[in-house]
Amino acid sequence: MKNRIITISREFGSGGRTIGKMVSQKLGIACYDSELIQKTAAGSGFDENYIKNADERSSGNFLSLLASRAFGPTNEDYLWKVQCGIILELAEKGPCVIVGRCADYILRDKAGCLKVFIHADMSFRAERIVRVYGESDASP
Repeated sequence: MKNRIITISREFGSGGRTIGKMVSQKLGIACYDSELIQKTAAGSGFDENYIKNADERSSGNFLSLLASRAFGPTNEDYLWKVQCGIILELAEKGPCVIVGRCADYILRDKAGCLKVFIHADMSFRAERIVRVYGESDASP
């Protein structure tokens, strides 16, 4: 197999991570998912938990986005740069499946990159989130 890269973006609860692992096993190629967080932590010096939650903490408000960058790049900007470098390096290294972390965008210009988006209807995702992650809609 030539240096084929498959990126999998997904909705939470749709099973994209599971599908990515199954595809990589079937093709006999590496799958990068949580390993990307570990590699980003090692390359940046930030804690893995901080990296996992960094994108959830960033605000969608345009004014707060401008204000947060008034004094230069943020931690999230730095993490993005480190993560991009890691994903580009992995894509050059050999065939693989990369789950999440905006790999589809980062590798948007890479020839031979198959970009897949996994989605499911809300009832399927809600049931799966409860079953797989033990989450529920009940407030604590």
